[in-house]
Amino acid sequence: MVQTFGPQDMLLRVIEGVYPEMKLLVRDQQLDITGAQEDVAEVVKILHDLRSVASAGTTVGPEIIETTIAGVRSYPDDTTKSLPAELIVSAQGKKIRPKTENQKAYVNAINNNTVVFGIGPAGTGKTYLAMAKAVQALHTRQVNRIILTRPAVEAGESLGFLPGTLSEKIDPYLRPLYDALHEMVEPDSIPHLIEVGTIEVAPLAYMRGRTLNDAFIILDEAQNTSAEQMKMFLTRLGFNSHMVITGDASQIDLPRGTDSGLAQAVQYLEGIDDIAIIELKSSDVVRHDLVSKIVDAYDRHQPEPTRPQRSGRNRNR
Repeated sequence: MVQTFGPQDMLLRVIEGVYPEMKLLVRDQQLDITGAQEDVAEVVKILHDLRSVASAGTTVGPEIIETTIAGVRSYPDDTTKSLPAELIVSAQGKKIRPKTENQKAYVNAINNNTVVFGIGPAGTGKTYLAMAKAVQALHTRQVNRIILTRPAVEAGESLGFLPGTLSEKIDPYLRPLYDALHEMVEPDSIPHLIEVGTIEVAPLAYMRGRTLNDAFIILDEAQNTSAEQMKMFLTRLGFNSHMVITGDASQIDLPRGTDSGLAQAVQYLEGIDDIAIIELKSSDVVRHDLVSKIVDAYDRHQPEPTRPQRSGRNRNR
């Protein structure tokens, strides 16, 4: 109970603030909850989720409490049993775990499927958690290499007008992948791993004509792929390989009139065995707490981007 409630029963104080009509009483190792039936059911689920986090060894602090409450309140009818908060990798003294129910479903989907689509707004951990799973797979020798790629699509700029060589022009598009990689792997070892081909960071165009065996492949910013590029990428899948495709349908930088390959792929591939499609929401944002509020504000004032109709929020196959 001490681990679940956080320092100085922080969780109970937060719950009392969110549910002002509820009464919480701790006696010995028992918590009595009194309030409206619907509110009590939500609080019980919050407690179960946080107990799973605490049991897995993660400290229950303000950030985890807030994201857990937001997740439960966003999906009150979700009766799926909480998944354990898996410790993915510990690099440079940093423990990495999924922090929300959707993030846990995302990691579980990566564990159990060959191809996974992670779709959601900035800050929901799509790329970060995929990178952690890739490094874990490399360390445990499930794969021999990691391949990180994204489309080099200009957001208001043209590559032809940027200074420098082609490599220097492309590097800014790949920089976010390098940033995530540096949090997972000892920075001094990265140049050597890239030199010997254990880690490859390259634009999507460099994937054409290849078959990628024994690899963990991450396609980032997939909303900026065309339909042809997405098909090309997906058909690069080789034996003993895993693919994770991440993207945010609200941040498409493609030229007007060009359909997003991500939206088309989700529509065409849903229902195929060994492919999972996971949607993350603003409640799954684990950056500064203002990020989820910013995402929600923009969603309220902008038209909904064109997305394929899907029958469920999280569907693992």
